[in-house]
Amino acid sequence: MATKTNTTAVFLPLEGVESEHCTLIVDKGLSKLQGLNAHKVELNNKRAVIQANNAEAVSEAVHLIRDLGYNVTTIKKTFPVLEMSCASCAVNAESILKSQQGVVNAAINFATATAAVEYIPGVVKPIDLKKAVQSGGYDLLVEENKDEANTIENLQQEKFALLKRRTYWALGFSVPLVAISMFFMNILYANELMWLLSSPVVLWLGRDFFINAWKQTKHRTANMDTLVALSTGVAYTFSIFNTLFPDFWHKRGLHAHVYFEAAAVVITFILLGKLLEEKAKGNTSSAIKKLMGLQPKSVIIINESGHETEIPIEQVQIGNIILVKPGEKIAVDGTLISGNSYVDESMLSGEPVPVFKNENEKVFSGTINQKGSFQFRAEKIGSDTMLAQIIKMVQDAQGSKAPVQKLADKIAGVFVPIVIIIAVASLIIWTIFGGDNGFTQGLMALVTVLVIACPCALGLATPTAIMVGVGKGAEMGILIKDAESLEQAKKINAVVLDKTGTITEGKPLVTNEFWLADDNQLKQILYSIEKQSEHPLAEALVKHLNSQTKISVSNFESITGKGAEAVFENETYFVGNKTLLKEKEILIENTLLKTAEQWSEEAKTVIWFSSSKKALAIYAIADQVKPNSKDAIAELQRNGIEVYMLTGDNEATAKAIAKSVGISHYKAGVLPEQKAIFIKELQANGKVVAMVGDGINDSTALAQADVSIAMGKGSDIAIDVAKMTIISSDLKKIPEAISLSKATVATIKQNLFWAFIYNLIGIPIAAGILYPINGFLLNPMLAGAAMALSSVSVVSNSLRLKWKR
Repeated sequence: MATKTNTTAVFLPLEGVESEHCTLIVDKGLSKLQGLNAHKVELNNKRAVIQANNAEAVSEAVHLIRDLGYNVTTIKKTFPVLEMSCASCAVNAESILKSQQGVVNAAINFATATAAVEYIPGVVKPIDLKKAVQSGGYDLLVEENKDEANTIENLQQEKFALLKRRTYWALGFSVPLVAISMFFMNILYANELMWLLSSPVVLWLGRDFFINAWKQTKHRTANMDTLVALSTGVAYTFSIFNTLFPDFWHKRGLHAHVYFEAAAVVITFILLGKLLEEKAKGNTSSAIKKLMGLQPKSVIIINESGHETEIPIEQVQIGNIILVKPGEKIAVDGTLISGNSYVDESMLSGEPVPVFKNENEKVFSGTINQKGSFQFRAEKIGSDTMLAQIIKMVQDAQGSKAPVQKLADKIAGVFVPIVIIIAVASLIIWTIFGGDNGFTQGLMALVTVLVIACPCALGLATPTAIMVGVGKGAEMGILIKDAESLEQAKKINAVVLDKTGTITEGKPLVTNEFWLADDNQLKQILYSIEKQSEHPLAEALVKHLNSQTKISVSNFESITGKGAEAVFENETYFVGNKTLLKEKEILIENTLLKTAEQWSEEAKTVIWFSSSKKALAIYAIADQVKPNSKDAIAELQRNGIEVYMLTGDNEATAKAIAKSVGISHYKAGVLPEQKAIFIKELQANGKVVAMVGDGINDSTALAQADVSIAMGKGSDIAIDVAKMTIISSDLKKIPEAISLSKATVATIKQNLFWAFIYNLIGIPIAAGILYPINGFLLNPMLAGAAMALSSVSVVSNSLRLKWKR
């Protein structure tokens, strides 16, 4: 990896990079390219991040990646070009386009006055090309307001749909093929029929394996595609030869076996594995998209003359005065200059109660104005907003290298060339030392080695265990997004829990009430006042008093930041905080004061109800701890796992909740980025950390953690970022998930053992190592059976997980 520089990073969206082995191939290729100052390949984000000296280097990187057998997502468009007067103009304009970073190819046709441009979405936009061409005295007609944000996702969806169609077609051809090979081998023209059924699978549906293998060969590398192409290609070609010329073997006393079903089924299994993997990874990018969706597309700005103008968010400048109406999302970060309102900042703080904002207080992009209009001055725009920073941190964390490398891919990197060498060596040795039938026996040995070394079992080892493990998890109420989290979960020795919505219910409820005198009509008055209130805590009171009958109160008035008042039968009643009662000089008896103080010490919010003369009652509102939280935390601690609690709430509440559930390590007043930093610190101390949260504010920490777990009743963003989701929001599912991880990883390791044991024993025998000792030479048919047996053993072993308790 090259040294970092100050040049701007360019993100190349990759296609076909499915494993760590693929990233190594691309990474190695880029390291040889002149003009790159730094580069890295991110498997999770499916992108290459490069820092190039010039635009040409970016274009060369795209071509190099394609030469390696992979692809970079690009868009090809034709734009009309204006203001060209001669062929020289076309050359100049074309040169300008090619010099733009992100343009892969550009060609201008002077006769038709059009520019055919291939560019990388996200790196350069048509409007950028227009501006560049305009700087040279020409013009480019581009489609304005074209939404390109979904381009990459649309292309990925198209690719997934194509893979799905190919897999279904392959299954359709393979099922009758296997039936003939197993039960109807003696029917007339059986070989020809199997040839007919296997040809579409090998030549049409599996053509990418051969194309990629050829590209790998040109660059003197090999991957799983190479082995798939070799084994299926040789088996298919050998079978065609035996179908057309069976006498070649019969004259030598051998049977002309065919392996059409082996070639087709291998490709079908590999396609099926790729489809399952793509499906599991399908939601990775949607988390970022949803975060981006929190930002509105347009805003209303107030100009110097006081007129309102709606403009796209891209045109907002620092210093603009922006108007925000009730229910609208706040577009950029800034300071409130007029008006006031309650703002839902749960995406930042995770706390369910909206925050009251007055003049000179900060507001943030992506938060939601709940009540009243206000104006604020824009101070941070674009990539500087807090929302943009969260998006970047999530993206970076997702793009970081997995701590556990993919064992199968690692082994495959060595396995493939070794198998090829053994197969070719077998042919050569047999030809030289095999006597009259040396070449024949050598060819049989070559085919046998390649067939028995077929990576079918290797390809099934991980996906089948993951499939069963994920299915078992779903039955238990644990949704698992990928294999990596299953690998990691067994190593967890530190669990970080968010408070609100994770340990607690996340919804404020009335926990206590105290009346000086039990009067049903007073309760009806309180219920009727709160029914009209827009304050977030009023909902908890209304829910608590729901059995009361609503009566008619008049002159209702909301007192911002303090409470509300209303009149019933010429008496004024107040509902709100203690400050409101003090301002109105209302008498408060000592019994009420002492009870309120006790509730406050328990981190509960106290709501007062009074007439115009004296306080009548108090209510305590708090976020309740979930019933199973304490037991779940105790079980984690019994298993030697350290448990931490992080919350954006105040110290008193955090302390009370931590004490009630038995957590000794907790932090209060923690911002989203501080949660991620805390997890980094734990990781730096050698901990394998699981983060459990439910809010958007947890998304950065979830992305940073080794294992991320979202509560099912949390935000969509948290669920998308997290690799596991607890559907029932029951913390007791976390120890169960760890147990499932241990069982699944053990199954994967057993599967890999079964996948390789046949090869380790079978390959030397297939090559003829026993022939000098006892004259035994493995028949290719037996090799095919051994290969199939290894697959069956792998699948059977995975299925055992279903019944594991």
